[in-house]
Amino acid sequence: MKENNTDPRRWLALAVLLTGTLLPPLDFFIVNVALPAIRTNLHATPGDSQLVISVYAAAYAVTLILGGRLGDIYGRKKVFIVGMLGFGAASALCGLAQSPAVLIAGRLIQGVTAAVMAPQSLASIHALFPAAEKNRALSFYGATFGLASAAGQLLGGVLVSADLFGIGWRSVFLINLPIILFAIPSAFIFLRENRAETSDKLDIPGALLLASGLLALVLPLIEGRENGWPGWCIALLILSLPLLYSFWRYENRKENLGGSPLIYPSLLRKSGLLRNLAAAFFFYALASFFLIFAIYEQSALGRDSLETGLAILPLGLGFFLGPWCSPAISRWFGTRTAAFGMLMEVTGLILAAVLVSTGHPAWFPIPLFIIGAGQGIAIPALVRLNVDQVDPRFSGLAAGLVNATLQISASVSVALIGGLFFTLAPEGASVGEIGFSFAISTGAIGAAIGFAAMLCWKRQ
Repeated sequence: MKENNTDPRRWLALAVLLTGTLLPPLDFFIVNVALPAIRTNLHATPGDSQLVISVYAAAYAVTLILGGRLGDIYGRKKVFIVGMLGFGAASALCGLAQSPAVLIAGRLIQGVTAAVMAPQSLASIHALFPAAEKNRALSFYGATFGLASAAGQLLGGVLVSADLFGIGWRSVFLINLPIILFAIPSAFIFLRENRAETSDKLDIPGALLLASGLLALVLPLIEGRENGWPGWCIALLILSLPLLYSFWRYENRKENLGGSPLIYPSLLRKSGLLRNLAAAFFFYALASFFLIFAIYEQSALGRDSLETGLAILPLGLGFFLGPWCSPAISRWFGTRTAAFGMLMEVTGLILAAVLVSTGHPAWFPIPLFIIGAGQGIAIPALVRLNVDQVDPRFSGLAAGLVNATLQISASVSVALIGGLFFTLAPEGASVGEIGFSFAISTGAIGAAIGFAAMLCWKRQ
């Protein structure tokens, strides 16, 4: 379907597509608070608990590009529904699990099916909406993403505490089912099929090479810090370099021979897509802020999990409201809207570091709101900068690339900036040491986002 073939049901379709935006980040964050109850009920080891988180994150990051390409080739409506069905089945498996092994297997399937489902939302928005409406549609996308990311932990705490129907922690997975039961019939009714008009075939060898390289990169970044960087983590990180290089060589050769590669290298060379993906990578260093903020709140300020979840709400409110400002701001800044949002984030991060350094954490809601609003403004604009760089027939690929870049950035930033934080403030550190490490780490996040803003600012 061409972009100018306006669908009269596009706003109803958007409501359905946004369920595919909501569920993947929600299911990453919502589980964190439930881990103690899961460990007690299933007699899980600390390693099992870590795998419940890391298996989902790794599977999701590794499969996103493949998921986007599946939609381009086989149809985004069809792949969206298949991904949604798989995600629902995996959620039921997790919610009914009677052992850690079954729960971990369910989380693996959840990660893969989430990666199949999520890129179709962004790619379909690109195909469904004309240019004049695209900023508004992406505002809904950004607000939904922000709501899921910021409210996930709080919702998890509420569900576990409420113990609905006596099912305890299982509700954090089973809550997905009524959403999916609504979304799938609605998808059949309101979504029109859209796909690339060419007869590309799925590049299975390329998909396997990319998955192997990304898994070798992402898994050590997720598991390394928790396990003290064992030898297998270092070995996998080293192995990821030749695997990813081999993938790139293979894709170049396949495209030059007239084949259908998983990623068209020419797309990255002939447009601003590569620079914008680099901006997305540095921008999402903010993911590590959630980790160090939670530790600061609990270890330095003595707050419990629920209080920590409530403390982050100003950021969530800013993240929810920011996307609604993005269309208006874009009329002033154009393609530099993403850079403007990032500079707001840098301002909020600097202010947060100053408040910690001067001993005034009570004023935290102000910088948190600024950070959230900046991120809410930046994400829709940054997404559009990336997706608009490619022909509509590759919008699924572009969506997968953007989402995969954000997920890999989250893993890298948590490993590097989180590692810096724990080096400066090891377990048992004093309140002053924790505050100092918070300020230094927040400064590192701000520097990364500032570099991303510079990349976006130079676009014109």
